[in-house]
Amino acid sequence: MEESEETKARLEAMWRDVLTHGHGSSRLAFLPGFPRCATCHTPFGSIGGRMGRLLGRRPSRKSPNLCNHCDELMPPGGAEVDIAVLFADVRGSTGLGERMGPSAFATLLNRFYKAAHGALLANEAMIDKMIGDEVMALFIPGFCGPDPKYRVAAVRAAVDLMRSAGYGGRGEPWLPLGIGVHAGPAYVGKVGSEGVYDFTALGDTVNSAARLQAQAGPGEIVLSEAVYQAVADRFPNLEQKTVSLRGRDETIMIRVLKPATLSPAQLGR
Repeated sequence: MEESEETKARLEAMWRDVLTHGHGSSRLAFLPGFPRCATCHTPFGSIGGRMGRLLGRRPSRKSPNLCNHCDELMPPGGAEVDIAVLFADVRGSTGLGERMGPSAFATLLNRFYKAAHGALLANEAMIDKMIGDEVMALFIPGFCGPDPKYRVAAVRAAVDLMRSAGYGGRGEPWLPLGIGVHAGPAYVGKVGSEGVYDFTALGDTVNSAARLQAQAGPGEIVLSEAVYQAVADRFPNLEQKTVSLRGRDETIMIRVLKPATLSPAQLGR
């Protein structure tokens, strides 16, 4: 049966409140442990995680940034909110796969996924997808804090991921990685049908972030101007470019952040 307009409005208001303010802390939030549920802060690791599992709280199978209660209790639906979106991609992966062979390439991608998982969760990201040679993550106000905190978190996660891949360190990078970060309005929520739902974000902001990532060379983080303004004090005078994005008639301004060229003070938190 189709939902009434009143029901749709109520669900949208519920989703908007969670996405902008979070669920609120659970009774287990005071316990030690990391990582934690992005919304209610129930710990997943250490003694707090063990106690949580005894009480039926564990990472959601579909959305491991959330506990099973926060994920499963939210009904299908969503709301339009302002978020930051990060795409990270292995540059030249087709050629890498041909040269390395399937098993060695799979080992490399697993190492990439592990590095991405650590860098993103440490910055309170919602990992949307890890598919092939690409990772997509969302930075949502209810999880990371209000503007500009979630935009700063997205850039910090991008820098941390680049550092995990060896950029800015003493040795050579072990992965040719390019990252794009953009922020703006998106529809965020549980999307799907017939009992199969995916927590994701949809809209032009997501598409633009993917296209920005396509502009990044190995070792480069491409930021939209909207994102750069949130971190301009930490990364002043970044290289500025005017580029054309696929599918768009107008050009846009971007900033290029290269962790390998930054000072230790800039790379620190």
